[in-house]
Amino acid sequence: MTSTNVRDPYLAETERVDPEIFALIKEEERYQIETIRLIPSENYTSRAVMEATGSVLANKYSEGYAGKRYYEGQRNVDQIESLVIERARRLFGMDHANVQPYSGSPANLAVYLALLSPGDTIMGLSLPHGGHLTHGWTASATSRFWNAIRYEVDPQTHLIDYDKVRAMALAERPRIIVAGATAYPRQFDFAAFGEIAREAGAYFLADISHIAGLIVAGAHPDPSPYADVVMTTTHKTLRGPRGAMILCKAEHAEAIDKAVFPGLQGGPHENTIAGIGVALKEAATDDFSAYGQQVVRNAKALAGELLERGFDLITGGTDNHLILIDLTGKKVIGKKAARALDRAGIVANYNTIPFDPRKPFSPSGLRIGTPSVTTRGMGEDDMRRIGAWMDEAIAHADDPDALDRIAAEVRDFCRAFPAPGMHVV
Repeated sequence: MTSTNVRDPYLAETERVDPEIFALIKEEERYQIETIRLIPSENYTSRAVMEATGSVLANKYSEGYAGKRYYEGQRNVDQIESLVIERARRLFGMDHANVQPYSGSPANLAVYLALLSPGDTIMGLSLPHGGHLTHGWTASATSRFWNAIRYEVDPQTHLIDYDKVRAMALAERPRIIVAGATAYPRQFDFAAFGEIAREAGAYFLADISHIAGLIVAGAHPDPSPYADVVMTTTHKTLRGPRGAMILCKAEHAEAIDKAVFPGLQGGPHENTIAGIGVALKEAATDDFSAYGQQVVRNAKALAGELLERGFDLITGGTDNHLILIDLTGKKVIGKKAARALDRAGIVANYNTIPFDPRKPFSPSGLRIGTPSVTTRGMGEDDMRRIGAWMDEAIAHADDPDALDRIAAEVRDFCRAFPAPGMHVV
């Protein structure tokens, strides 16, 4: 069992000032070390990223952009932000980058604010079919201020049908078409989306939040030759802090910048931007490219193990970091399976599947991914072991003793794979 009593040099002052918060942080650290984290939105940042994010830049307030601030004393911040912008531009091959958005949702709002008028039509992948709230789902502000239409996956294959996407776009003439997802386990044909957008007279927004790291690593097609705008969060497969970036063609740079500030937000979080900069430098290395390729190999190995054990996978497998499981055949709902896995030391999230007959808060599916476990150095053989534990835990979802036994095995297993940036040992 990991001890939480080891003095942490990075949190010594937190421990002195606020022992309650300190104790909870250390408990979370223990949890992240001793469990197999399969939530595809999560990852481990390096210690360098954490240090930059927790630096004195948290003290700065810097409304505006480099060279055009509304506060004095920005000489260092301007250099940092300019450096991060240049790294983003080079890494993603786009003319312009804005690194100030606080997260992905406001970044997508900024794109719409920059390019659309109220009431214009957004066309994105339906949320229950793998899309994101901000691609025009009914519960999001994006469908309140703009007219949202949604394409869906094929009922049989659960793949995007590009002919149907084209037909909808030509019939509805949206102002912007969004390609991106939170629960789609296959690659996007960005070239096809770009062609459809041109035919329909629409802008093309590629939301690569989940797959940015895979794109950088060459493990997924790149949207930059085809998209007017590319938006990505900076964590997930990119292994940075929680933030976002908007990259675009030069012709949209001024509109994008004005939409971010002053359109939607005030002072940027320069400490987060510095952390993003460190993550982008790490992502430009050969080691990161190898990491991104291994993420996909691990996902395929885990998917293969689950298929052999009788699990029903949406689309029959995966091409990226993500696996979406239909648990109907296992006669267990997603929430129950996720809770059983959590007790067994395997962290996943219950998730809606396409054409799910159940409600979103109690869906039929389970969503898992391999970014975090790959960061810890696990490989294909380890994925097969994880698949076996998953099968056993779900089969014994009503047996606390069995789940606790698996959790003990998982803790022992995790000791062989140090979690980056963690102090507890």
